[in-house]
Amino acid sequence: MKLKNRIYIIFTVIDVVPAVLAGVVLAALLGGREPTRAMLLNVILIMLCVIGITAAVLSALFSKSVAAPLARLTDAARSISDGNLDFVIPDESTIYEISELCIAFDRMRRSLIEANEEKIRFDEQNRELISNISHDLKTPITAVKGYVEGIMDGVADTPEKMDRYIRTIYNKTNEMDRLINELSFYSKITTNRIPYAFSEVNVRNFLDGAAESIGEDLRAKGFQFVYRNTVPAETAVIADEEQLTRVLNNLVGNAVKYSDKPEKRVGISAELKGDEVRFCVSDNGKGISGRDISNIFNRFYRGDSSRGSSEGGSGIGLSIVKKIIEDHSGRVWVSSREGEGTEMWFALRRYSNG
Repeated sequence: MKLKNRIYIIFTVIDVVPAVLAGVVLAALLGGREPTRAMLLNVILIMLCVIGITAAVLSALFSKSVAAPLARLTDAARSISDGNLDFVIPDESTIYEISELCIAFDRMRRSLIEANEEKIRFDEQNRELISNISHDLKTPITAVKGYVEGIMDGVADTPEKMDRYIRTIYNKTNEMDRLINELSFYSKITTNRIPYAFSEVNVRNFLDGAAESIGEDLRAKGFQFVYRNTVPAETAVIADEEQLTRVLNNLVGNAVKYSDKPEKRVGISAELKGDEVRFCVSDNGKGISGRDISNIFNRFYRGDSSRGSSEGGSGIGLSIVKKIIEDHSGRVWVSSREGEGTEMWFALRRYSNG
């Protein structure tokens, strides 16, 4: 029962009972009978008893339904201020408003616990990210330092060797630049400040250009590159070209990282399935274990093969892919077989201006 209804009933009883007793005395007077002192004394005693009993009942009801729950809430607030959230607020009040207050307070307590747990996870992930990035930056920096020292010491004593040293330095600095860009983009993800510039994008034109650049880079690294695009020439999607390029580069970089065959192959393809344009980046690398497939798009996740890879990785590349595609109202998934290779898929809805 609501508090205002209980108060109304209580005060009604307090008003009515003395009025009834006073009415008895008045009726006696009007009936021509002079009330005796004993009768008046009895009425007064009855009134005092009724008021006393009513006061006791009210006190008990107030203590059980209001005072005790409020005392527990006060203790709970004090515990929260001390940083202690390990308690339970029982909902024992029969008054609606007090009961709702207890429920809301306990809900707040659980939310604070979840927020604290999320903060702990986030801090741990940030520490892991810094550790991963530091490790991954150290490798190319060490290589660059070694090759620069080789040039300074005259080890690169032929044009061919000098050219190889310079190319290696260039590739390693590109690797560092990619890691720094990945970290910078991750900071935008955490604050939901990704600068999208959506527009109508012709799929064939976009993918032809991206494949030409990616294919040239892959062939320079000794990869066989396969490109297939069966999407009709007029097909378009609403997307941010820069971020779609980031998605492709991340997926291709992931494929390159875990290629372990003598003849390394990476492919990019696109096809139209109903109202979806489906993109695929495939490889013939080491594949992904069944226990890792469901987690690889999670932030900071690094499977067993990743931990054993000399290439390392920040663990956020595929989570960036997932975030971008979901922000495009698309979807992303993977199919893989260990030892045979992996296919990374993402799909966007075809745009129709009709």
